Amino acid sequence: MRKFILIVIALIGINAISIAATIVHIADPETWTYSELRQYVGQTVQFDAPFYVCNNYSGLTISPRRTYSPTNQALPLSDNYYSVLSLNSTGSITLNNASGYHRLGERLHNLTVKVNSQNSVSLVTCDWQGNTREELEKGYDTKMVNMRGEASIIVCCMNLEYYLVENLGGDMGASNYSEHQKQRAKVSKALAKINADLYGFVEIEQGQSALAEIASDLSKNTGRKFSYIDDGGSASGTYTKSGFVYCNDVLEPYGKLRENNTGVQERKKTQAFVEKATGEKFLFSVNHFKAKSGRGSGDNADQGDGQGTYNGDRVREARSLLSHYENDSYYFEDNDILIMGDLNAYAMEDPIKVLREGGMTDLHRVFHADSSYSYVYHGQAGYLDHALCNNTLLPQVTGMIAYHINSDESDSYTYDKSNDQTMFRSSDHDPIIVGLRLDSTATNLEVDTTDKADIRYNDGVPYIYGAESGHYILYRIDGNMVSHNTITTQEEAITGLTSGLYILNIYTPTNEVKQAKIIIQ
Repeated sequence: MRKFILIVIALIGINAISIAATIVHIADPETWTYSELRQYVGQTVQFDAPFYVCNNYSGLTISPRRTYSPTNQALPLSDNYYSVLSLNSTGSITLNNASGYHRLGERLHNLTVKVNSQNSVSLVTCDWQGNTREELEKGYDTKMVNMRGEASIIVCCMNLEYYLVENLGGDMGASNYSEHQKQRAKVSKALAKINADLYGFVEIEQGQSALAEIASDLSKNTGRKFSYIDDGGSASGTYTKSGFVYCNDVLEPYGKLRENNTGVQERKKTQAFVEKATGEKFLFSVNHFKAKSGRGSGDNADQGDGQGTYNGDRVREARSLLSHYENDSYYFEDNDILIMGDLNAYAMEDPIKVLREGGMTDLHRVFHADSSYSYVYHGQAGYLDHALCNNTLLPQVTGMIAYHINSDESDSYTYDKSNDQTMFRSSDHDPIIVGLRLDSTATNLEVDTTDKADIRYNDGVPYIYGAESGHYILYRIDGNMVSHNTITTQEEAITGLTSGLYILNIYTPTNEVKQAKIIIQ
């Protein structure tokens, strides 16, 4: 139930003249709809829960929750799907008088506004926190890739938004050498900041020049030696491919590159790598499925279910990925596989369902419940850029994170529209980062068991039992993360929660994962 508190503050001046200021406090706006502001037009309102920037393309739009692509949160055309659609259509407010540049997802704490109309307010004061450039310039949150032990291999996959070197001036990518150099500078800064041991790229030019340039820049900027996998192809127009760059100090390739040309060509590739320090091996599959754009027929036509066009082709690509995995694991003499790339399908769409039902685990969901995203389209967040693995690799994954240096940025900061020299908006997709600690003797994770970690209530306060020295992540039901903390006691209280429904992920020291819902009344 929403709580309203009316506070009247009397200010007495030196001449004993009384000035009354009325501030309406709204304590719990999670189910807020903008129409409810109608009754406060002309008044000053303070929200006691944070708001989020949900659109920065033309002015600023804010909301008490981030808006997500419906098929990232719910199965197409399900009841939950329509619930997300409904939530996305309510709650957003136009914010006037905000100065400076603000990214999508920035949080406004202690927000006080003057209400102009039911959907427009003027900023009085607030504290801007979270997801700022200043915060992200420090690097990605390493805790998120070391959540289940310290990673010995950092893997990054990124859509480079048409990184071309040789064939400039086409419909896609840099128009000329000057533009390419600006794109190169932004991408180089981003990749060096990530400083991974293994990179997978999509939308990188065919041939070897683009991969060679990136490997050279990484070597120069990190002081480590990077090489690329030569697939033997040559550049051809603006057609792009998937490719691999790796650190020689940490990894060496095993066997020859395997290609899967079902559907779009040159965009589904698998290479095995051996960790030099341990001799452990795994398969890295980098993929870029058919895009949602264009017109299709038959099962490729837009079905009106949120999945867009060419869903049929993407389903067939997903099935072929599973089929090729069986042959690739035999060829590379190893079963452990990490699948990454831009699959052009959100989390609950058919192609991802095929991969999950085929034995692959969605690492976004394992580590971040419904809060993950890597791409924002018309203000709606979701992840087209995936990280999945099979059951034998899962216990060797220490964590993952989407590094939000691109998707929340204004499009005006691209290399071809600005002289911005930062790593931000180096692409339209965020890089995905996965931590690995390879150990072929690791056992499978136990998921949602109840004999170890458990949730109990004491006087309405939820407690985590049996997970000492592990950690937990708490989300609101809309997918926004509330907190992530180490569990330091046998009975860990979760305090300070307002009424509502939450999702709790618990990670024990023994690799047990438990997910539970918490209801606070």
